[in-house]
Amino acid sequence: MRRLVAALLLSLLAACGRSDWPKPAPALWQVTGQAGQEGWLFGTIHALPDGADWRTPVLDDALEQAGRLVVEVDNLADTRAMQAAFARRAYTPGLPPLPARVPPADRPALLAALDDAGLDGGELTPLEDWAAALTLANALRRGDVTYGVDRALIAGSHRVIGLESVDEQLALFDTLPAAAQAALLRDAVREAGTPDDGARIRAWLTGDTAALEQDAATGLLADPVLRQRLQTSRNHAWLPAITGLLDDGTRPFVAVGAAHMLGPDGLPALLRARGYTVTRIQ
Repeated sequence: MRRLVAALLLSLLAACGRSDWPKPAPALWQVTGQAGQEGWLFGTIHALPDGADWRTPVLDDALEQAGRLVVEVDNLADTRAMQAAFARRAYTPGLPPLPARVPPADRPALLAALDDAGLDGGELTPLEDWAAALTLANALRRGDVTYGVDRALIAGSHRVIGLESVDEQLALFDTLPAAAQAALLRDAVREAGTPDDGARIRAWLTGDTAALEQDAATGLLADPVLRQRLQTSRNHAWLPAITGLLDDGTRPFVAVGAAHMLGPDGLPALLRARGYTVTRIQ
């Protein structure tokens, strides 16, 4: 379920060929402070197609220098805990059928998406809108979390700090206002019917943050309630932990979803506002 949440924060759909990806240079920032503090910020992508290379010498050098890897959730391999957290929050008895919960104009697209995903709409009826949206998005995603950047980084490090628990992440969705949850389901249906040309993955691989910001402005994070809940408020909540690690000499390598690096409420901007020097090094 963690991979569902993460995939929706950036609305990622994978999948072009295995050999036509550009030379990697995903965005990486170095953070320094007046007292000698040092750390790094790296916006990740949580599902990639096989064959999309993202490692670079600059990135590997930063990882070698770092004292700790800091991620959103550190126990991605604990699927049992993730499933249990989802089950605690996702189900409400007596909900109307899924087609009745989207606008009439979107119902044909919903039925087509369910068919493409091999899902039975009746089986999703007990799921709240947010949970149905995540389940549908996961079933339709062509990318593979096996090749996700956060998983690869965690697998390569024995010094990992998580900023959130799985339950805390799911609570972000579970406590959304009803209107925002309905919008999430509607947008998941519309996203399912949108052809994907791999532009988002290319933008991430090449460090094109302007393209990622433009995409975010028209996708999931275009909704002000969702943007505040899923991006802005979390960035501010993470900031004390990140600055604490910087100031105590831990030299953190902060690797969280790429959307958290974007705009005036992104982590680079927030750290600059706290007096740190944040320099794009890739």
